[in-house]
Amino acid sequence: MRGFGLDVHRDFCEVAIAENGEVRSAGRVATRLPALELFAGSLVEGDVVALEATSGTDRIVSVLQEHGIQVVVANTRKLKSITEAKAKTDRLDARTLAKLLVSGLLDEVWTPDERTRALRRLTNRRERIVRARTRAKNEAHGVLARNLCERPPVTDAFGKGGREWLAGLELPVDERLTLDGCLRQVDFLEVEVEVLDREIAKHALAWPEILRLMSVPGVNVQTAATFIASVGDIRRFSSPGKLVSYLGLDPRVRQSGNSPARHGRISKAGASEVRHMLGEVAWKVTMTPGPMRAFFERIRARRGPQIAATATARKLVVLFWHLLTSEQDYAFARPAMTRNKIRKLELLTGAPSQKGRKGIAGGKSKARYEAERELSRQAETAYRRLMSDWKSSGPSKGGAGATPGRASNQPSKGKAARQATSP
Repeated sequence: MRGFGLDVHRDFCEVAIAENGEVRSAGRVATRLPALELFAGSLVEGDVVALEATSGTDRIVSVLQEHGIQVVVANTRKLKSITEAKAKTDRLDARTLAKLLVSGLLDEVWTPDERTRALRRLTNRRERIVRARTRAKNEAHGVLARNLCERPPVTDAFGKGGREWLAGLELPVDERLTLDGCLRQVDFLEVEVEVLDREIAKHALAWPEILRLMSVPGVNVQTAATFIASVGDIRRFSSPGKLVSYLGLDPRVRQSGNSPARHGRISKAGASEVRHMLGEVAWKVTMTPGPMRAFFERIRARRGPQIAATATARKLVVLFWHLLTSEQDYAFARPAMTRNKIRKLELLTGAPSQKGRKGIAGGKSKARYEAERELSRQAETAYRRLMSDWKSSGPSKGGAGATPGRASNQPSKGKAARQATSP
């Protein structure tokens, strides 16, 4: 086997070859499609290429894989032999990659397929635009605060009524220019969000896993799409705990020698976009009857709202893993609400409107809506009763979770992480 190390730059890739126990440099390849196609064509079956994860890695990986070449994308956070080297050049970095590759010491990261990469680019782009829109709105509110204006008399200061109220304010010339500029930015970004929402909706309708996650009350298409784009194939994770750890919602653990293990805050490893989305959903599910709301309130009574929200986000990840691996919809789903979500996606992608036709959206009947809501209340009551019975008859709880304070302040029993005494 020949191992190739590629140190990727904007204009070129430095190439190194490891073969028969020797490592040598092999020049440079332009970071352009024709040159990469030519380089991939020069490789033979059995060759393996290693490169670091950068902005252009996805395209390079796809070109090499189209020619049947095995590609290993290295985890840049664990390449201390490169990042902490005393002598650091492009040629040395490429040689180090090739050497670690043939030695089997290269930590590999998962590379998604093209469909997942496309969805990931769409969701990341939407998040950046939404943040920019929020900054523009905050700047507009700053203009009102600086000029001691009254609070807007409407709920949405950027809606039709709010725009009329903003237009009638008497402001200095410079502040008026700032406010009008912010409004123009908001209008432009609103159009960009609509375009992205339409494209994400097309992906969601053709992706059964996204629709399955949307059966959970409080989970919309943006949350489901962001989760799937980050996780990809759920079969990569043999247990929900590994998925929780991948998304950075597992607690940090510190243990050495004979001292007991200490559990602290979440690790925050992995994609921050998914944790942000799950955190928002955790607060949203508290407004919908069901077992998830009962779980949130149970943790909130013992640990406070912030920790309860994080615990609910983790609970959602575990729930998503079970739904996707078992290929089943949420057991306590509200079919009318789910159908409304899907119908909105269909209309967003250009499906013809069928107003007046019975049963299209699924949630127009108030009686059906209230009946499903009542079933959710019954499920919530059943969960509360289950927890009450478990506390009264279950085994005594040990470890960090048994104390009302921070887990990091009260070490768990035992000498190993997550170890508890036997009942």
